[in-house]
Amino acid sequence: MNTLIFRTVAPFLSALMLVFSVFVLLRGHNEPGGGFIGGLIAASALAIQGIAQGVAAVRRALKADPLTIAAVGLLLSALAGLLPFLFYLPFMTGLWTEVNIGLGPVAISSVMLFDFGVYLVVAGTVTAMALALEEREKD
Repeated sequence: MNTLIFRTVAPFLSALMLVFSVFVLLRGHNEPGGGFIGGLIAASALAIQGIAQGVAAVRRALKADPLTIAAVGLLLSALAGLLPFLFYLPFMTGLWTEVNIGLGPVAISSVMLFDFGVYLVVAGTVTAMALALEEREKD
């Protein structure tokens, strides 16, 4: 499926899907969504881009190996779980703080750090699998 229409629409569709994946990631705190489904949407966007423009173009756009992205996500998730130990709290206890960004205070939590880590793990792992399958299909 390498038609002119698909190659033309794929970059716009991928960009829209990546923005939507971040929306789902951030929305998942209080409503359905979160890091897992957001990561799947992001990986799907990168897979569509890989089908349309080739695996090499996606690897250049990522700037890092997808498995490295997954490893960073795993580290962030582990950090979010271990961070409460610094405050003598049980593993995976949610920690909250407020940061003033000029528009007002924004609440930031270790739970969001965990969600972001899951997002990176899922996006990196699924993207690595999709790119490996696409490379194999070309041979």
